[in-house]
Amino acid sequence: MSREAAEIGRLRQVLSKDLTVRVEEGSLCVMDETRRPTLISSVQRALHLVEAVASHPNGAPAKQLARETGLPLATCYHLLRTLAHEGYVSKLSDGVWILGDRFESLRSQGRTQSLLARIRPTMIALRDELNAAAYFGLYEDGEIRIIDIADGPRTPRVDLWVGFDDAAHATAIGKCVLGQLDDDTRRDYLARHPLVDLTPNTVTELKELLRRLETPPEISLDREEYAIGTACAAVPVSTQGGVVMGALAVSCRSSRLPKIEASADLLRRTAARITRTLSLTI
Repeated sequence: MSREAAEIGRLRQVLSKDLTVRVEEGSLCVMDETRRPTLISSVQRALHLVEAVASHPNGAPAKQLARETGLPLATCYHLLRTLAHEGYVSKLSDGVWILGDRFESLRSQGRTQSLLARIRPTMIALRDELNAAAYFGLYEDGEIRIIDIADGPRTPRVDLWVGFDDAAHATAIGKCVLGQLDDDTRRDYLARHPLVDLTPNTVTELKELLRRLETPPEISLDREEYAIGTACAAVPVSTQGGVVMGALAVSCRSSRLPKIEASADLLRRTAARITRTLSLTI
């Protein structure tokens, strides 16, 4: 069975277990698992059909799919059209049906969720140790993206009032990643992302920014460059082979930055722990 078919099978099992409902005093509520479930047959038929499509790497026509799933041909056509409308299947010019692009998106989201499940405990531990919101960003496909933020009522995150795509040059996590890139890749990124002036402390001259990034420090800092009153510190996260992956950062009030800087060893140890975790995931 293909990877897609296996994933769909697991999804069907989950839905068959969880999509149980009952009516109680006019309201819809979740049915206790000990009671006899009322399954949504149309969902089951659609999932069976998607499984059938996934089992044919080169695609299959509707008539064959109808035979394999035991569906009336008219029902099969209706379900295929609905699934195609939602992006889960696609019909090729020769009439065969294949899985749609939506599944690739789901697989990508699934990988991200798996990654978050692995690193979240480490992020929370860092947040609690330093009493500061923790951030993890990845460098992928030529962009720097915030993947996870561990914050809380007493450790609020920075108000991302400017999209990160426009602010990497003004954040510790962005500068940390940029400092790890080779000169050509760094210049390419900065050519695609203007140096927006966010505060009086933001470096907006390309020559000066490149000079600072040429020899990056062990810990990158944002001293009110993104937002007045807020400071950040970041350390690199790379593969065990030294390839840039991203950065780990914490944010705090500007007055607390010296204390965060004094905890640089803790930041580096946490980054190393994330590197080991990611080496088993990516």
